[in-house]
Amino acid sequence: MAGTSILILAVTLLGFMGWIAFGSRLYYDRAQGDAYANFRGALANAVAPTGPTNPYNPDQLLTPGSAVAVLDIPEIHLNAVVFEGTTSSILEMGPGHLRDTPLPGQPGTSVLLGRRAAYGGPFSGLGSLAPGQTFTVTTGQGVSTYQVLDVRRQGDPLPPALQEGQGRLILVTADGAPFAPTGVLRVDCNLVSKTFQAPTMVLTEADISPSENALGTEPLAWVQVVLWGQVLLAAAAAAGWLWHRWGKWQTWIVAVPVIAFLATCVANEVTRLLPNLM
Repeated sequence: MAGTSILILAVTLLGFMGWIAFGSRLYYDRAQGDAYANFRGALANAVAPTGPTNPYNPDQLLTPGSAVAVLDIPEIHLNAVVFEGTTSSILEMGPGHLRDTPLPGQPGTSVLLGRRAAYGGPFSGLGSLAPGQTFTVTTGQGVSTYQVLDVRRQGDPLPPALQEGQGRLILVTADGAPFAPTGVLRVDCNLVSKTFQAPTMVLTEADISPSENALGTEPLAWVQVVLWGQVLLAAAAAAGWLWHRWGKWQTWIVAVPVIAFLATCVANEVTRLLPNLM
């Protein structure tokens, strides 16, 4: 039993490290590729979202995880699809749009959150942006150009207040060393192209769960961690039984891929328990 327990712990830790270092990047690339192809079609057919509701049913909120924009920042070699929502699981696919803020290009302050290191680390280069640099965001309403004001950390002064009808975009990620966030880094950017008409906002700050805020986590992921952990425990116990009943080499060939897959599944769920900007 002690040996089995140590085996489970070791494989799970290795699976977690392997997933964070390699698997999460592959997941991000696959999600971005699929989302870009679908969103490009939505733009061409003029059915891309332009607000917080479903373009096919205005009485229904936009489904979290729906593609809403393409963010292109040449200075940090970033071209990424932006998704609706900012929970840890959504930010695994790419940058996310905070749901109680307007979409980029519209009047008011839009907020996009993105990971610093894991799952492709799309916002890893935000700290290198300099005042005056420009970039674009494409939504269902068109292409908007933003100009960087400055990089802001905790304690830094806030940017000047917006005038009525103006637009601003705040890019948010983790501050500190990769995989060890110590705070939040923000990049304030002003809209320098024309503003698009904004639909009525139907969500407020009260509708946003703690898991959607900067450095939020998803406590409900514990359920999946426990369930996958039980399957991993059963697989390890079965491997121990087969080791004595069937043979060592046969057991290695069958058990290693199964246990490695289950350990990766556990690792994937554990990342949802970690800060969403990591």
